[in-house]
Parts: sequence; structure tokens; C-alpha cells
Amino acid sequence: MKKYSFRLQTVLEIREKKLENKRREMAEIIKQLNEQNQVLGDLISKQTNVRGNLENIYNGGEELDITEITNYKDYLGKVIVDAKNQGKIIEQTQYLLRFKQLEVTEALKEVKIFEKLKETQEKKFYQHYDYVQAKEIDDISSTRYNRVLI
Repeated sequence: MKKYSFRLQTVLEIREKKLENKRREMAEIIKQLNEQNQVLGDLISKQTNVRGNLENIYNGGEELDITEITNYKDYLGKVIVDAKNQGKIIEQTQYLLRFKQLEVTEALKEVKIFEKLKETQEKKFYQHYDYVQAKEIDDISSTRYNRVLI
């Protein structure tokens, strides 16, 4: 029995590699996004700690140290700015992730198209093979029957 070989198998393999590369790129962006969210969480935690320290200084009942308060406020301002910048970085990364998701979807469509084409061609190949084989069997049986009659 002759085995089916897909003429466009190399193209299919190239598309599958392209899909795998796109998926790898998307996974890397997801990893970056998770790291960036962790950094943002750390900044928010620092912000909460600094505010808590400032409240303790104000409510401590001790003499207020202006330089310490100024340092905390400056640091709090820096942490707030860093958190806003980190939020913008996260937005850009999310945009990039959406773009990569679209690329993965397109690459997946291309692969599925070729896989479907391969399936249908393989099905037609084996149907034709079965037809030819049945025709040969019919010819053989007709020839034997005619020999018996003669």
C-alpha cells in the first residue's frame, strides 16, 4: 500500500515553527508583565510603609524632626512617581501582549488551514486508493468468472 505524503509538509512545518516562536515570544512578554506587576506591588508596599511611618511620626507625641519628615515626604514623592511610571510601563507591555496575542492567533489560523488541507487531501488520496483497489479486485473477479464460463 502506498503511503500518503503531503506536498506542502515543509510549508506546514515552517508555519508550525513560526507559531511556536510566536508563542515563545508571548510567554516572554507575559513573564515580563508578571515581573513588572511585582515591581509595582513592591512600590505600592513601600508607599504604604512610608505613609505609615509618617503617621507614626506625626502621632508619636514626640518632638517633630523637620528633616526626617522632609526626607520621608521626598521619598514618598519619589515612590509615587516611580509607581506611576511603572503603571505606564505595564500599560505598554499589556499593549505589546495584545499585539502578540493577535500574531499568535494569525499564526494558529495559518497552521490550521494547512492541517485541514492535509487532512482533506489525505482523505481523498485514500478514497481514490480504495476505489482503484476495488476496481482491480472487480477486474480480477470478472476475469476469473469469464474463464470459468469458457
